[in-house]
Amino acid sequence: MSGEPGEGEGDNRRREATDALDALTAEIAACRRCARLVEHRERIGEVKRASYAGWDYWARPVPGFGDPMAPLLALGLAPAAHGGNRTGRVFTGDASATFLIKAMHQAGLANQPVSDHREDGLEYAGVYVCAAVRCVPPGDRPTPEEQRTCLPYLAREMRLLPNLRVVLALGQIAFQAALRAITALGTAEDAGRRLRGKFRHGEVYRFGPGLPLVVACYHPSPRNTNTGRLSMEQLVETLAMAKGLSEGGVAAGNW
Repeated sequence: MSGEPGEGEGDNRRREATDALDALTAEIAACRRCARLVEHRERIGEVKRASYAGWDYWARPVPGFGDPMAPLLALGLAPAAHGGNRTGRVFTGDASATFLIKAMHQAGLANQPVSDHREDGLEYAGVYVCAAVRCVPPGDRPTPEEQRTCLPYLAREMRLLPNLRVVLALGQIAFQAALRAITALGTAEDAGRRLRGKFRHGEVYRFGPGLPLVVACYHPSPRNTNTGRLSMEQLVETLAMAKGLSEGGVAAGNW
């Protein structure tokens, strides 16, 4: 009912989370900390792919996107050269995005099954999406140093999502980033145990009170989807499981 204290408090929390994430988004988009990645992303934006010759490439770090009150965070590897690096939105305009967003729509997390460009009307419900590394890396292989440099952005996003309960890690690099971010946000008491986690598709990893669960999932890249390693049915099932856990667990809140 409009005007009830609970609703007003919810509106305030949404506004605060939105403002804080917007500020972080601007900071991420302006980042130039990794010289190799800056050179690579900008060169792609200048050379372009022939089929996108008329595009004005984003060619900057790609921030997160989604529901600021989401209990679920979906974490990928990095923007695709002619996907996020072109469009400026994570998981938008490339083959991995096509596969993932179709599955997210089937799982009730997206309002439409396509993610083509920033003005296509895509909205997420209950999920916020970002990447472990915010710039496209050569060969889709960020260096360990580049991964460490980007990690604080992920930790801050996790901290700013007030209802976060579950992190869905799409692939090995995202999985390791999730473990490191949780370790950074939690106590150092059992950091070693957290970082020893081995990636297993469909596995749920728990770290104790106040910390989100991690669900491991194969990345929806063509090398996984075209070979049958990850089917649409498997991805929808894993998304549905992560969504269910995020809706039924105890909120981690702000650390």
